[in-house]
Amino acid sequence: MSNTSFHSSFSSLADMRKALDSKQVSATELAQQALDRAEALKHLNIFLHIDPELSLQQAKQADQRIAEGKQHFLTGIPVAHKDVFVTRDWRTTAASKMLENYTSPFDAAVVEHFNNAGTVNIGKLNCDEFAMGSGNENSAFGPCLNPWDTTAVPGGSSGGSTAAVAAGIVLAATGTDTGGSVRQPSALCGVSGIKPTYGTVSRFGMIAYGSSLDQAGPISRSAHDLVELLDVISAFDERDSTSIEACDGIPNRQGRVKQAYLDTQAKLNAQGSLPLKGLRIGVPKEFFGPGLAEDVARSVEAALQEYEKLGAERVEISLPRTELSIPAYYVLAPAEASSNLSRYDGVRYGHRANSYKGLEEMTSRSRAEAFGPEVQRRIMIGTYVLSQGYYDAYYLQAQRIRRLIANDFQAAFTSQCDVIMGPVTPTVAKNIGENRNDPTADWLADIFTLGVSLAGLPAMSIPCGFGGANNNRPIGLQIIGNYFNEGKILAIADRFQQNTDWHTRQPEIK
Repeated sequence: MSNTSFHSSFSSLADMRKALDSKQVSATELAQQALDRAEALKHLNIFLHIDPELSLQQAKQADQRIAEGKQHFLTGIPVAHKDVFVTRDWRTTAASKMLENYTSPFDAAVVEHFNNAGTVNIGKLNCDEFAMGSGNENSAFGPCLNPWDTTAVPGGSSGGSTAAVAAGIVLAATGTDTGGSVRQPSALCGVSGIKPTYGTVSRFGMIAYGSSLDQAGPISRSAHDLVELLDVISAFDERDSTSIEACDGIPNRQGRVKQAYLDTQAKLNAQGSLPLKGLRIGVPKEFFGPGLAEDVARSVEAALQEYEKLGAERVEISLPRTELSIPAYYVLAPAEASSNLSRYDGVRYGHRANSYKGLEEMTSRSRAEAFGPEVQRRIMIGTYVLSQGYYDAYYLQAQRIRRLIANDFQAAFTSQCDVIMGPVTPTVAKNIGENRNDPTADWLADIFTLGVSLAGLPAMSIPCGFGGANNNRPIGLQIIGNYFNEGKILAIADRFQQNTDWHTRQPEIK
């Protein structure tokens, strides 16, 4: 098969929708082409489970729905799901040997929403084990490769999701973001991805890592496509105790995000040639320190200048506790992981050691055999900070810092700016294996994304340039909004993409 992606003639989900409705192409044809593309690019290790029969069955159902005139905007669209969303028919492994052969008896809420809309699942996507990592190198089934440069990581933990979109296998994929795991790989793979406000998308059926931080988010090529994807999964779910019923008084249900996006676009359109006039963009000085690579700084600066051309005003702000987000996150997230992963004990489900003497040895051996090094590392850290004598010193202190970080963002939004922009990562994608001898080096690369997650704010990444030695590694611009402002930041991102072409560029895969 050629390196041309199956959807090269479709620049957006809207174009694909028109082609499906006008019978230029069928859902079955799109699904088969996506499956063929996935097979041709299997050396990228993007998928962990593909079942063509299941996918084509869904595609035939979508074609029937379209024939009856009962289609949703997403009916017949090929998608793929990160392998931390449980699925009834496809295996769900969380990229871990602990769940290597697990098949869920039910679908995650996010998967349900996509199924109800009539999407066609192409398969389950590679990720860091239990979503713990920043490069997709922690997968028990091998690393996923970056389609732009196969010697580089795609980012993590949703590396398979962003690689699937960048490689042209699907136009849409799901991911999860605990400390930046939608935004960071989106930046490193040159696609668009959004983490919504914590609680706006149900976590039901999403394998937990850090429960107070985990949030599902969609990935696609453009902000315009993300509107449709996020809108369909944003809804209150009584099965999730952290799910939000109302967002600033507006019911949290399908239609909320899209309406906010349309309202913002209408206001921007009314302002003519300077659509972003009056928009105050906060640029944190802490995001542009010595650790920021020159190529990343240059691309982000160019993106900010583009926004100024559209009428926006740049305002320097301070997020003084940015550096503290790293130690705070790497206390809180491992603590929650230690609790969440305690259920994998070899008793009820998951891997069980073949030989052991007694229950205690069975549990310890099962975990030692099935959990990878990074998962074990974070469980041990989490258990330590929750132990007697250290809980107050570490865990409670980290919670206090978390509140201060959230306050810093609110101070900026209240009096200084409407949105915040800056880099997603300090550098372009690193080489595979580059940090193998320093397992905590990847933690430091999360400095620009962790604070947003600790505060529970919505944020997204959009492509804004390329860097690296061969100028072939993508760079992302991060756009951060206040609570429940997903529609607003998507409209602002879309306006940038109407005037640039970074999001339209596709890799020549070798």
